[in-house]
Amino acid sequence: MLTPGLSVVIPHYGDPGPTRALVASLAPQGAPIIVVDDASPEPLADIDGATVIRREVNAGFGATVNAGVAEVQTDLVAILNSDLVVTDDFLASYLAAARPFLPAVVAPRVVTYGHVGASTFTFPTWRHVLAQRVNVVGNRRTWGSVSKLIGEDRPDNPEQTYATDWVSGAAMLLPTEEFRAVGGFDERFHMYLEEVDLQKRLAARGVRAVYVGAVVAEHIGFASSAPSHRERWQLESWLNYAEKWGWKRRLRIAVEVSSLVNLITEVVRGLLGRETSPLRDWAARRALTRTVWSAHKRRDT
Repeated sequence: MLTPGLSVVIPHYGDPGPTRALVASLAPQGAPIIVVDDASPEPLADIDGATVIRREVNAGFGATVNAGVAEVQTDLVAILNSDLVVTDDFLASYLAAARPFLPAVVAPRVVTYGHVGASTFTFPTWRHVLAQRVNVVGNRRTWGSVSKLIGEDRPDNPEQTYATDWVSGAAMLLPTEEFRAVGGFDERFHMYLEEVDLQKRLAARGVRAVYVGAVVAEHIGFASSAPSHRERWQLESWLNYAEKWGWKRRLRIAVEVSSLVNLITEVVRGLLGRETSPLRDWAARRALTRTVWSAHKRRDT
């Protein structure tokens, strides 16, 4: 039986500094805090004000959060990235803003490096993948028309409240029972798109996604994942998502077309005197695509 209230789950990997700073900010705010260390190279030591769970095998964001939510005893849970910086009244403000919309997945405005990034999105399709992976498009995501092409669904005013398909997984507040009812995060997603898949399943139950722009969290960014793995993880997650939701073949076409467009673009830039390495970059992308698809096929056989 869940008790009324809010608990916090923080997945951790790597540098303990941001995690410790976040717990120090949250601990006086009264909510139980569960930190789950996803088998960091240097195991996370105990932290005053939090329960620390240490996983023996690194399994990614979704599995780490699932382990934390399994220990939650309150009816609401806030899932927060370890590299967030929050105010002294963050949890009270967040909960007050979220309550009118529950049951829902509620996200605050997340500011990364002093810039307001997108926190609200439409459910992805192969067209979004194509736009994101074409460099001349994806690199211009701050343009309004491009933002929509890549699947962002920004409110007119970042301070407003806004209903959307899905919200950023950097900070999410939702009912614990709804999270458990859909089986939590799909642990086949090691990193990226796990929150999209979760919210798509929740949407099918009538649990909507809501952005509350009056509540703000600062995101240090990329402090909890290994940079060398990000491109592979992203491609693996796109493949998992597309297969699960019925557009795997169209995803492969989008990936191949985007690689070809990038090759042509880089050749043109080279002819204009820019420093480029189009063939090497194209070959590297093709090799990564083949590796990911082959590994996925072996997993399914």
